[in-house]
Amino acid sequence: MTPTDTRVPVTVLTGFLGSGKTTLLNRILTEQHGKRIAVIENEFGEVGIDHELVIGADEEVFEMNNGCICCTVRGDLIRILGNLMKRRDRFDYILIETTGMADPGPVAQTFYMDDEMAGKMRLDGIVTLVDAHHIWLHIDDSDEAQEQIAFADVILLNKTDLVTPEALEKLEARIHAMNPMAKIYRTQNAGIEIERVLNVGGFNLDRALEVDPKFMEPEYPFEWSGVYALEPGEYTFVMGEGPDPAMQVALLPAGNLGVSAVEKTLYDAVLTFSEETMLELHDGHVLTVGKHLSQFVLNASGETRYKVKITEPGNYALFTEHHPDEFSAALHGTNGALVATHTREYKPDHEHDEEVSSVGITIAGDLEPQRFNQWLGGVLRTQGPDIFRMKGVLSIAGDDRRFVFQGVHMLFTGQPDRPWGSDKRHNALIFIGRNLDRAALNEGFRACLV
Repeated sequence: MTPTDTRVPVTVLTGFLGSGKTTLLNRILTEQHGKRIAVIENEFGEVGIDHELVIGADEEVFEMNNGCICCTVRGDLIRILGNLMKRRDRFDYILIETTGMADPGPVAQTFYMDDEMAGKMRLDGIVTLVDAHHIWLHIDDSDEAQEQIAFADVILLNKTDLVTPEALEKLEARIHAMNPMAKIYRTQNAGIEIERVLNVGGFNLDRALEVDPKFMEPEYPFEWSGVYALEPGEYTFVMGEGPDPAMQVALLPAGNLGVSAVEKTLYDAVLTFSEETMLELHDGHVLTVGKHLSQFVLNASGETRYKVKITEPGNYALFTEHHPDEFSAALHGTNGALVATHTREYKPDHEHDEEVSSVGITIAGDLEPQRFNQWLGGVLRTQGPDIFRMKGVLSIAGDDRRFVFQGVHMLFTGQPDRPWGSDKRHNALIFIGRNLDRAALNEGFRACLV
């Protein structure tokens, strides 16, 4: 960074589930620091909660809740950043709060791999919060928790009031061994001077390359692409049984075969794979150019055949989530399988612990407080170790204020928030963890309604 650098600074706020990211975010948005901040939030789960947990402020908050920001949602991130820059006069700083299951590396890559982003924004730093009380449950077996610590420029050892001084010293030594370059601060309730987490001086790219030598090799939501020179007519995309019951596929116009055209198609593919609306095609359906499918159904012969209609001659790029060899997949013409004029394999994208899932509950109505407390207490006693994170906004009978709660494992905290006012009263909560029983959680919560 130089004194004449006019690019917008960006801070990535990360940390494992329940470490205190939203608490720190609320502190940043309420302190008198003179900055106008645009906030981008991302949550691992099916129900968006975070925008309701962020207290009222002048800052603009954008939420993405259809996946992890380090995976296919990166296309959404690029879209939001692009739209933000059209309103450059309305903010001075961008803060990205990632899901607790995110690897911050691919998020940081966005500001180096995309020339347009790099020309308008600079990554100021990655700030990682660490739950000093619960991190030992995850630090040895969670790649995400390790990556969040390793990539950090600033680390906040949060919730220090819940551990002994000896345990805190042991944890700080462990974290320092993992990342000796990061500045480490001990905090309670994410309390820290704002200047220690914003405008920290720039993300250290050299150290990122030491952590991950392939850092500058982008991660994509697809593993393979092939370019085909196609004339107008009908083609068939054939796909057999593979290791997964679904595979995302996209067919996009590729223009000429110059490097710039291929890279532009690559950018378009990232955006296409991030779209919420995906086609679920059965045998005989049409695979439309510019769209992609998420599921397929095998016919009696153990394969699925999609029609591909080409109206304009030219080059077309086929992108597949997995390598086509895993599904015996190929694009066919009248004389059999076609050979791509150009193929490329990509670094597989970030994968989460497949055992971790989320259960979201959104329902109108008021809760009977004693009944709810008894139910949630029972859930925590019996399932607490498996519940990494829970949070939500509740409508309590007889109270005109929203009730906001958050929890990690068996620890729970909640307090009344602002009045409902003209907003429709409702309940929205989410559980993230292992071995979650969706039906039981929904049934138990509904039983707490008045």
